Amino acid sequence: MIVTVNFILGILFGLFIFYAYLWKEMSYPMAVVYATLIINGKKKYSDVPERIREQVKQVLIDLDLEELAEE
Repeated sequence: MIVTVNFILGILFGLFIFYAYLWKEMSYPMAVVYATLIINGKKKYSDVPERIREQVKQVLIDLDLEELAEE
């Protein structure tokens, strides 16, 4: 059975979309973890990875701890 290039590219594209969606969904729990570490003094806001920094800031704002989201 010969597998076409289009078939393989379609599967790879589907996997890419799936992992991109999964990554987006998984970043919120990490934002909560980082916010918790910041609140407990174990991390600083500047230690947060750039890709989830805005989500961490929003978590801190929601907890009325916006001052902890300053660099």
